[in-house]
Amino acid sequence: MTLVVDDREIVTLMTLGTHPEALALGFLRNQRLIDDLEEIVSVEVDWSEEWVRVATRSGVGLRDQEAKLGGRTVTTGCGQGTVFAHTLDELYAAKLPRVKINRSTVPALLLEINRHNKVYRSAGAVHGCALCVGSEVRLFTEDVGRHNAADAISGMMWLDRIEGGDKLFFTTGRLTSEIVMKTAIMGIPALISRSGITQMGLELAQHLGMVMIARARGTSFLVYCGAENVVDDGGA
Repeated sequence: MTLVVDDREIVTLMTLGTHPEALALGFLRNQRLIDDLEEIVSVEVDWSEEWVRVATRSGVGLRDQEAKLGGRTVTTGCGQGTVFAHTLDELYAAKLPRVKINRSTVPALLLEINRHNKVYRSAGAVHGCALCVGSEVRLFTEDVGRHNAADAISGMMWLDRIEGGDKLFFTTGRLTSEIVMKTAIMGIPALISRSGITQMGLELAQHLGMVMIARARGTSFLVYCGAENVVDDGGA
């Protein structure tokens, strides 16, 4: 799916295509290419041509596009692994709210996630991401790459005006700096994965004050960052 903004081609994403509008908006939001949803006039999807076109108010959405699009890093992400240079620079000025997580919430959330992984159960080879309140899954999507799934969640949150300050973000993939970055831009202070972490992901999470929980399997998990915010409530 090729993303075009105001007649400028931005990126081509490899995607299952289940939420193309949300994916396009979430990509623009998480890459800090457009910061205000009100700047967007329309989103048009054409699968016969394999593109999604976003129109902004008089091109205001990408008025600084040359500077924003000039430097990019190809990351280790599957399905979509590009981060624009300005995105990470701007994020270091951010701080996230604190959230308390009961120990029993993590295994309960893992059980709930298993009820949503429909594509993975039937075909495998996909990643899932979820926006959660405690162990309750509010939004869930699967895609060929965890970054696409995260962007689609971000786009849904943007469209529905959902704030992230009291939420948890779950992903089936490893916790890289890019996933930490996307979670922080969504304003979510806690990140959980059944996979591992990277050093850059950990360092960014520590800087932001994000709770980072990984290697979550069954009733066991590791808290890499923010252990003071994980409460032992006597649960599993």
